[in-house]
Amino acid sequence: MKKLLQSCLLLLMPLGVFASGGIELDSADIDLTDKASLENGAHLYVQYCLGCHSTKYIRYLNLADDFEVEQQEILDKVAPEGAGIYDKMLTAMNGHDAKKWFGVQPPDLSLIARSRGADWIYSYLKGFYIDPIRPLGVNNAIFPEVGMPNPLWKLQGNQKPVYKKIDGQEAITELVLEEPGTMNAEEFDKSVNDIVNFLVYAGEPAQLERQSMGKYVLFFILLFGVIAYLLKKEYWKDVH
Repeated sequence: MKKLLQSCLLLLMPLGVFASGGIELDSADIDLTDKASLENGAHLYVQYCLGCHSTKYIRYLNLADDFEVEQQEILDKVAPEGAGIYDKMLTAMNGHDAKKWFGVQPPDLSLIARSRGADWIYSYLKGFYIDPIRPLGVNNAIFPEVGMPNPLWKLQGNQKPVYKKIDGQEAITELVLEEPGTMNAEEFDKSVNDIVNFLVYAGEPAQLERQSMGKYVLFFILLFGVIAYLLKKEYWKDVH
């Protein structure tokens, strides 16, 4: 239980604490204009993450509005059975039960992308490997001694680490697939990227509005510049 508490707290620590060693962070391809990616990421998050982790600042109605889809589509394809369109994205796990089972309630992930960064989350979700000496049988190359199971193991399969001596110490340099999951590597990477894309959106939904307005602001600035230039020529033509 103490390990799970440590994991929940460390998950929210600043980037860089666990970025050392032989494994480098992979780069996530974040595109908040890709509404299909955001919707699929939300779907996968509900399927594989919401069982323990809420995103309490997001309602299912927000997803319909921001992803520009019908409310019924969100209820059918994203929200868990029985959820209403105005419900928040809250885990069904009772807080009392969570503390009883794990010693602590798993953290809300609404702001995890802002605190850890997209690349860290992307690498973390891909970084689980089999470790028989760990209580849950798995470890993580990005987050050593992780206190949670691999939520995506059915999709990814099981990996094993490859070690190499770095500065006189054994370090993991890569992870190789030992037992395949239901997805191939390309499909899995895409799915993880969609989850991360959704978490980046969840951390600041207003980004979508800012990005959509940005092109109009740039067009206005360009138009204003042209008008200002023409006015300047008109005012100064007699002088020159």
